[in-house]
Amino acid sequence: MSDWVEEGETAPDFTLPADDGRQVKLSDLRGKPVVLYFYPQDDTPGCTKEACAFRDRTQDLKAKGAVVHGVSPDDVASHGQFRDKYSLNFPLLADAGHQVAERYGAWREKTNYGKTAMGIQRSTFVIDRDGKVRKVWKKVNVDGHDEAVLQALGAL
Repeated sequence: MSDWVEEGETAPDFTLPADDGRQVKLSDLRGKPVVLYFYPQDDTPGCTKEACAFRDRTQDLKAKGAVVHGVSPDDVASHGQFRDKYSLNFPLLADAGHQVAERYGAWREKTNYGKTAMGIQRSTFVIDRDGKVRKVWKKVNVDGHDEAVLQALGAL
């Protein structure tokens, strides 16, 4: 279990496959704010609600110049099905070996129904145009999170 990436640090670079099969490299996104959010699993209630909230705020996010990327351990095929089912309009990145989640600190020990296991802790990182982490939510409550992200983007 890694330490969290904290506000003020340079966001660790990575390259991951997206839901459409292309490779996404974080450093290629420099010049625009990035909302990088880690979520546990495609097509589950909380993850669906979070993804749809970002989908529905696309115009507001674009107005701030920001791009959104979701990251989970699910594979590209699963991401594609999730994207199509809910008409998601931003890339979902496949972190099958959870190496990127570990680098950001989002791969944590979790307890669910009395069972302890490693998994993604729902978390979000707002990264500025220069690749610096400006805001971190380490344990996201999905309700209202999209608005909190927009406020953080407005402060950049």
